[in-house]
Amino acid sequence: MTILPAIDLKDGKAVRLTKGLMDSAKIYSDEPWQVAKRFEELGSRWVHLVDLNGAFAGEPKNLEQIKKIRENCNLKLELGGGIRDEETIKMYLKLGVDRLILGSIAVKNPEFVKRMAKRYPIAVGIDAVDGFVAVEGWGEVSSMRATDLAKEFADVGVEAIICTDIGRDGMLSGVNVEFTREVQEASGVETIASGGVKDIEDIEALMDSGIDGVIIGKAFYEGTIDLREAFRLANGER
Repeated sequence: MTILPAIDLKDGKAVRLTKGLMDSAKIYSDEPWQVAKRFEELGSRWVHLVDLNGAFAGEPKNLEQIKKIRENCNLKLELGGGIRDEETIKMYLKLGVDRLILGSIAVKNPEFVKRMAKRYPIAVGIDAVDGFVAVEGWGEVSSMRATDLAKEFADVGVEAIICTDIGRDGMLSGVNVEFTREVQEASGVETIASGGVKDIEDIEALMDSGIDGVIIGKAFYEGTIDLREAFRLANGER
C-alpha cells in the first residue's frame, strides 16, 4: 500500500484543518519544504499537497511554497486545490509536480477531467459529507453520491481516486474503511483513503480491506502515528 503524508498549504504555511473549515487552521510549520524533507528522511516516496487558498479561489495561490518543496526534495509530488483548466495543469507539470488532483471540476465538468486524464497524470479527488460530494473547498455539498461520481471515472485513464470523508478529516477519529471500499468498488480505479487516520490500526484495517493507498495528515503532526512504522507495515516489512 502507498502512504502519502500530507502538507496542506495556507498563506504559505503548513497547516491542518478540522472538517475542512478554513478558520480551524492550525499552523505546524512556516517552512513547508522542511516538512516535506522530513517525510523523505522517514522513508516516504510521495507527498500529498493541497493548496487550500487555491481550492477556495479556483486558482493557484501557494506557488512559491510548491516551488520550494520541489527544489528541496526528491519526493513525488501529488497536488490538488484550485486546478480548473489545462493551462494550470501544464504549468504545474512543468514545475515538476508528478500528479494533479482534480476535485470540484470533476463534479461540474467530468468530460474535461476525462480528457485531461488521457493526456496527463491525473487523480480525481472525491470529498464527501455523509456520502454526498462536496465542492469548492468543501464549501458546498452537492446532490451527487460519491459512488456515482466514482463510476464516472472507471476506465477513462485516471491514475487514482482520492476519497475523503470530510466528517472525519482532521478529527483523528479513525478512517472510514467502508466508504473507501464503496468508492473503490464503484470505480475499479486505484483508491486512496483520506480523512480521520489516527494510528497504525487504521493502516492495518485499510490493508486488510485491499485499499491501495492512504493519506496521513494530522496523525503525523499530532504524533499519534509513527510514520517509519507505517512505511514498514505498508512495505510488508512487519
